[in-house]
Amino acid sequence: MMKVGFLVNPIAGMGGSVGLKGTDGILAKAVERGAKPVAAKRASQALNNLEKKGFSLYCCAGSMGADLLDEYGFKYTIIHTPKDNTTNEDTIKACSEFKRLQVDLVFFCGGDGTARDVYSVLGDETPILGVPAGVKMYSGVFAVNPRISAKLFNGFVKGELRLTDAEVLDIDEDKYRSNVLDSRLYGIARVPYERALIQHSKSVFTSADDERIKKNIGLFASEFMRDGSLYIVGAGSTTKAVFDALGLKKTLLGVDAVKEGLLLGVDLAEKQILALLDKHPQAKIIISPIGAQGFVFGRGNQQISSAVINKVGLDNIIIIASPAKLAKTDYLLVDTGDRLLDERLAGYHNVVCNYRMGERKKILCF
Repeated sequence: MMKVGFLVNPIAGMGGSVGLKGTDGILAKAVERGAKPVAAKRASQALNNLEKKGFSLYCCAGSMGADLLDEYGFKYTIIHTPKDNTTNEDTIKACSEFKRLQVDLVFFCGGDGTARDVYSVLGDETPILGVPAGVKMYSGVFAVNPRISAKLFNGFVKGELRLTDAEVLDIDEDKYRSNVLDSRLYGIARVPYERALIQHSKSVFTSADDERIKKNIGLFASEFMRDGSLYIVGAGSTTKAVFDALGLKKTLLGVDAVKEGLLLGVDLAEKQILALLDKHPQAKIIISPIGAQGFVFGRGNQQISSAVINKVGLDNIIIIASPAKLAKTDYLLVDTGDRLLDERLAGYHNVVCNYRMGERKKILCF
């Protein structure tokens, strides 16, 4: 019987909806801003789809694993009991026990920071598989959504999936909150693989031609944004080009709002966006997918929540991306946490890829 280590980082992802871009070192601030735990819900979506045979489970007590396993009727062995306020040291201690027990897979729920901690103990000796619950998740060790993580888990337990190499990436969250993206490769992990179901690691595309095209996209956007609508504008260098064309300063790694060339909000949290939408019901979203990963919603922009998207309306979403990014991105993805919304977003969309030019790209929903 296969041995599986199960681990939940209960505070993963709490900074997303409140615009903190992570919870590393600032959990108290996230809670103060009204952040709610999201990892348990994401882990539940995975556990609800696991087949309960062919493996034995080892886990942490309480919110780091056992509570959820009890809820879904799994049998398990506790290998670590964390204190009430969990830290990454609990993750490291648990993974040390998983390593000692020589588990066949570590199935964890968290973000890039959790993946980094897991990898720091296990390296490439023990396969890992992540249920995406963090804010950024640039690493390639995560399934595209929690339900698909269960599908990969089931396939691995049955011996149907091969292992592949996947990058473990993390960023400096303090710099990230200061509008600086400083990512680092921490290593190459082994993960169960099925094409399209494991997300790619993030890629960045830069060239003189690419920068010129981004300026063209920005110029076009600055023209159609004079229509009286409130524009909720997501993160990234492509959306920054839009603000450059408007003569405004963009929060490179946050969500801003603009109407008729005037900045109405910077680095917004979900609640602030919803409040603006109450005042300005005619609204649109401008968003750019993550390079190579293809995620439009659900990675690094949780402030643009399912509630925000539903309020704006699916017909009022404008996707922008350079041809270089699109060429390296086979398809687009969404992981809003709302299955029905993800299904409604699926299908072909026009992506603005130059001045008055577009390309049809498909959003997949697994």
